[in-house]
Amino acid sequence: MSFFQVLAEAFRAMGMNRLRTALTMLGMIIGVGAVVLMLAIGQGAQSKINASIASMGSNLFIVVPGSTSSSGVRFGFGNAQTLTVADANALGEVPSVATAAPVVLGQFQLVAGNNNWRTTVFGVTAAYFTLRSWDLETGDMFGDEELRTFARVAVIGQTIAANLFPDEDPLGKTIRIRNSPYTVVGMLTKKGQSLDGRDQDDGVFVPLPTARQQLMRSSFPGSVNMIMAQARTAAQMPEAEFEMAQLLRIRHRLREGQEDDFSLRNMTAIAETAAVAARAMSLMLGAIASISLLVGGIGIMNIMLVSVTERTREIGIRMALGARKRDILLQFLTEAVVQSVFGGALGVALGVGGGWAVAQLAEMPVEVTAMSIVVAFGFAAAIGIFFGFYPARKAALLRPVEALRYE
Repeated sequence: MSFFQVLAEAFRAMGMNRLRTALTMLGMIIGVGAVVLMLAIGQGAQSKINASIASMGSNLFIVVPGSTSSSGVRFGFGNAQTLTVADANALGEVPSVATAAPVVLGQFQLVAGNNNWRTTVFGVTAAYFTLRSWDLETGDMFGDEELRTFARVAVIGQTIAANLFPDEDPLGKTIRIRNSPYTVVGMLTKKGQSLDGRDQDDGVFVPLPTARQQLMRSSFPGSVNMIMAQARTAAQMPEAEFEMAQLLRIRHRLREGQEDDFSLRNMTAIAETAAVAARAMSLMLGAIASISLLVGGIGIMNIMLVSVTERTREIGIRMALGARKRDILLQFLTEAVVQSVFGGALGVALGVGGGWAVAQLAEMPVEVTAMSIVVAFGFAAAIGIFFGFYPARKAALLRPVEALRYE
């Protein structure tokens, strides 16, 4: 028999038992749909984390002040005032460091016309935006002139623009911070959420000297809340981390064995850990969903065994008319594979539709990839062959005389 004759015979046999065929395919439909949906959810989560990593910038370090203690109570990192603008300038001179940017920040209520919004105000230099790979959507960035003259200008994120200037262009408009007017000179491109879930677009950026003198009013000369630094290359990050730590210890006159009065954090390592966790979650979801495929395969084998028993006499007649064992094996194996493939195709449609529904109703990041579809569909075909082979072989090994006698 030719392949097309075998295929036609397989469709004829399945058409004679439509309900049984549908129920057999149901397990494969659910299994493939579950695999596609779970992989899509996992891939969506991983893509979201990757986007957050990319939005941070590359090869980043954050240096925060050390901890403080009072009456035996320790307050944790960031509470002391041990970092200065001079420290940031010195870190920028380290050979393995591309740039360093001092940052001060605080929470303030913003007012623009009849609108108001509470957000974080950052005092930064132009190097901060270079380090964060953050471009302007519109307007201009403040530069050395604004830093030198303590200019009251601001660059805002898109969340600020949406809340303070919902129906108008924010450029040239005035926002009031601590009752002082600041002119909006630029609006940044959208960054989205950070790894910790914070809205990166919900912020206002003003020149560092302006923020220190007019907003933060620190009593510690030149102090900053943190310093962001960027290694020249990913390969130089360990070297940059060591050199920056040594330089800060020297600048802060820390003796050997004395605890650091700062904390140096490798943001790339933290981001990579989150990405690895997301990949592990995606694989775990796919593995759990694959159990459904296994159950579907077992269902196919059970139904095919029943079919072989019911069609024993038919098999005997075929053999008596000249059908070879190979023809019988191929016929039943084709039936199993066809059910798996069609079930897999419907399962892919179910998984894609389920992914769309989850994205719309639960507002979760879902990303259906071609690879997940190929993997699920390939597994469906492989399971059809694997679980269909035993019933097909059992049918092929029947003796014609015994098969003809079967009632």
